Amino acid sequence: MKLIKRIAVGVASLLVISSCSILQTVGNATTAGSNTGSAIAAIYNVLKAAGGIDLSNITNIINIGKILTGAGALSNATQSYTDEFANALISGSNNLVNSGNVSKVISGLKALNSIDTSAFSDSAVKSYSNGTQQIQKNDKDVNATVDAITKLLGSL
Repeated sequence: MKLIKRIAVGVASLLVISSCSILQTVGNATTAGSNTGSAIAAIYNVLKAAGGIDLSNITNIINIGKILTGAGALSNATQSYTDEFANALISGSNNLVNSGNVSKVISGLKALNSIDTSAFSDSAVKSYSNGTQQIQKNDKDVNATVDAITKLLGSL
């Protein structure tokens, strides 16, 4: 039970960070881009193998949180920050994101900022803190987040 609560705190922290778009320096752009790229690659592989994103899997939830964090970092980013983020996104994804599709991926990430992802965050925190470990897939706002990420991955 303590492990579940620790996981819940970790998920909560990660998802709260996803709502913030602070600390936009070039060093942070590299870290954010790399983390987002690795999360995109992981979720892409899950989607490709399973045909969907299993929202009961904590690793998938964490990777979605990392993608949302990257999206938030781009919300008011300067062009130099975005360029550095894009370079790190390519390397972080092991070239799944590449020079041919990076613009579409960046656009897709920025589009995530136009939808309300708080329902996804709230559902993740609530489900993991009460031990159910199941995000409510039938929630339209949760589905909007997952659909937007699935659309983003479709550009790869």
